[in-house]
Amino acid sequence: MRLGSKAVTETSEDLWLPRLLEVGRSLVTELDLEVILDRVLETAREITGARYAAVGVLNERRTELSRFLTSGFDEETHRRVGELPRGRGVLGVLIERPEPLRLGDVGSHPRSYGFPVGHPVMRSFLGVPVVVRGQAWGNLYLAEKEGGEFSERDEQAVVILADWAAVAIHNARLYETSELRRHELEKAVRGLEATRDVAVAIGGEIALEHVLELIAKRGRALVRARSLVIMLRDDEELVVHASAGHAEERRGARLPIAGSSSGQVLQRGRPERITDVDARLGIAPASFGVLDARTALLVPMMYRGEAVGVLAAFDRGEDGATFTEDDEQTLRTFAASAATAVALAQSVLAERLRASLAAADEERKRWARELHDETLQGLGGLRVLLSAALRRDDAELTREAMREAVSHLDREIANLRSIITELRPAALDELGLRAAIESLLDRYSEQNGLEIARELAVSSGVGGGEERLDAALETAAYRLVQEALTNVVKHAHATSVRVMVVESSGELLIEVQDDGEGFDAATVARGFGLTGMNERVSLAGGSLSIGPCDGGTLLSARMPARRGSEPAMSSRADQPAS
Repeated sequence: MRLGSKAVTETSEDLWLPRLLEVGRSLVTELDLEVILDRVLETAREITGARYAAVGVLNERRTELSRFLTSGFDEETHRRVGELPRGRGVLGVLIERPEPLRLGDVGSHPRSYGFPVGHPVMRSFLGVPVVVRGQAWGNLYLAEKEGGEFSERDEQAVVILADWAAVAIHNARLYETSELRRHELEKAVRGLEATRDVAVAIGGEIALEHVLELIAKRGRALVRARSLVIMLRDDEELVVHASAGHAEERRGARLPIAGSSSGQVLQRGRPERITDVDARLGIAPASFGVLDARTALLVPMMYRGEAVGVLAAFDRGEDGATFTEDDEQTLRTFAASAATAVALAQSVLAERLRASLAAADEERKRWARELHDETLQGLGGLRVLLSAALRRDDAELTREAMREAVSHLDREIANLRSIITELRPAALDELGLRAAIESLLDRYSEQNGLEIARELAVSSGVGGGEERLDAALETAAYRLVQEALTNVVKHAHATSVRVMVVESSGELLIEVQDDGEGFDAATVARGFGLTGMNERVSLAGGSLSIGPCDGGTLLSARMPARRGSEPAMSSRADQPAS
């Protein structure tokens, strides 16, 4: 049937029910509420011959209309009418009594207020409530039936259409609710995954810079920002430590807390959404690597009530849209976990530094004792011997004293050479890891009576043409074996040791196993101990485990077998074993 046809004929009356069934099937499969309402309005006009149709949606208290959608009105008519109805007059009757209302002349009804200036003339009227699961949701209004008044058949047809509409509206609302919940669940899952990744990073004692890079990447993904920058507080300044997305590397860049929006967010401890970066940010984002930014979301990183830094996200999505309140809440929750991660990583870093400094101090004390108790006392004895020989006028006694002095000097030279070797073995620089470890094992076996079984399969870089391992890796491996053997001698009271240093499948594998009294972490950790070993392996990108094995102790380490040609340089990590 055509819209605007003459009065419904007998033939058309026979077709309205099939048409309603067809429309009903299409409505209940539609999940977009706006499409449903448009289709209901057009169908209502079609099956009744009404010139105008409207849907009024009730507010939450069901006291007036919150929305009013129309069909049959052109733009010019809408402009002349002005403000849309709120549900007074005849329209209010259906709000108070949600029952069908059919009028031949709407103007004659006692509740009629008349029409505003410019409103089309309307006489015949049909209103039907839309009831969703027992509660009034809104009303369907029809006016100006072509050819006369609305009939009882029109009323029945519109009532059926309103029932179809109620089912479709309910389905659309359920779908909208489920989609909203799905979105919230996905957001929650993303937040939990991001928080989990950061927690795992901390659990693995990853360096602070790696933790910050992970936070930047996960935070950016959570709010779909084009770029995200992490700034940590340093006295009266914010320092850029990491960035992700479309941001240039500006690590170490500083901006004052005073006079910047980021500084205000840090001091207030409250997030801020910025819709115009140029006008509001205070300091050009290019200063910390972000170019052509339009919008921003600044969130403080709070730990135990103190702001440790700021997460600064720029330009949401591909079009650089403004960040939403939902984005703010999401990033704020993530920032709390990130702040905890940063604080823990900083604590681990500080603790490692304290432990390393304390261990280095202990090493200095040990070498002082070694030099005092052996070398210095030996030299003092030698001085006494030579002084006594000088006081005697006996050539034979003098010669005997000189021979004893030479022997004494040989012992002290050997002691000093041993100390120098422990400080930095020449073989490691000149001959490579395998030769240096061979010499180390021979020395420990000779000096301490240990039976040492060895399996050494690493390139020496000498003669065979194969490139040596990276210098820093060789140093870490040597110190690891040296420290393990020192702990065996000092704490395990073992008689035999098995040492394996093997390069296999791109990894350097190290094992030191003894048959001693077992593993005491507290005792081993008093010197450089576990802290030094863990630090060396961690810096090399590997893993370390120490534990009991067959009555003794097994140290096992794996490190990536990087290659290089330069000899290792002395550094804090090159401290000898305790």
